[in-house]
Amino acid sequence: MRTLLLLTTLLLTACGFHLRGQAGMPFDALYLDAANPGTPFITDLRRNLEANKVKLVNTAEQADVVLNIVSEIPEKQILTLGGSGRVNEFQLRYRVSLRAYDLEGQDWIPAEEIMLRRDYIYDDTKILAKEAEETLLYQSMRSDMVQQIMRRLSRAKPQPQ
Repeated sequence: MRTLLLLTTLLLTACGFHLRGQAGMPFDALYLDAANPGTPFITDLRRNLEANKVKLVNTAEQADVVLNIVSEIPEKQILTLGGSGRVNEFQLRYRVSLRAYDLEGQDWIPAEEIMLRRDYIYDDTKILAKEAEETLLYQSMRSDMVQQIMRRLSRAKPQPQ
């Protein structure tokens, strides 16, 4: 068994595979400027930044980079209706608009909007279960969004003007 584990590890490392670990950030200190700083998304983002050894500072003047979270919008849209006019499917959307820049005003991440979507089948005879499913889907999208932003930050650099 131990030999199999060792062989598997060698094969995975030989092909370039490695576990996702901490992303190295091209800056040391970051100021997180959020329109709504008390959301679970911002809390998760702060936690991930700190886990990646990014110093979160209290003012933009102390930061190497300012990450401006302009908006964070969860949305729900009807996808399909059944023959009786009842909802069969919903689409959940999670949109975050952001921009990262330094004190010279140089963009590190130009203004952009990231949108995630999840579809789910709805059954009005199982309202509580479907509400719980919707909550879990939003939590999953929030986690995915934080990871996407972390990957963008790890590759960020000053953009030529």
